[in-house]
Amino acid sequence: MSRAASLDLVAQLRYIACMKTATIPSVRVEPEFRAEVESVLAEGESLSEFVEASVRASVERRRVQAEFIARGLRSRDEAKRTGDYVDADDVVAALQRKLDAARARLTNPPNTRK
Repeated sequence: MSRAASLDLVAQLRYIACMKTATIPSVRVEPEFRAEVESVLAEGESLSEFVEASVRASVERRRVQAEFIARGLRSRDEAKRTGDYVDADDVVAALQRKLDAARARLTNPPNTRK
């Protein structure tokens, strides 16, 4: 092995040694479900990669959901504090008017001249 290759290997090993990994506990599932999961794997994708991607997506979805709820609660509190809010019935009525108008446009298109 050349000196340069040896130095590259040492650098790589130092990098890997700094990385700490952990495992996610294994999950027992019925053989049919495992077969279903394996049937949707992408070309060259391992079951472990699929599970990791799924867990990461679930964590992100829950984080986003928690942030959404927190923003809603802050907005509610601010509306209560300031008294500046729109009644839900008024919002629904306005949306219904828009929906009715859009449906009317679809069923009665304007006359066009040729």
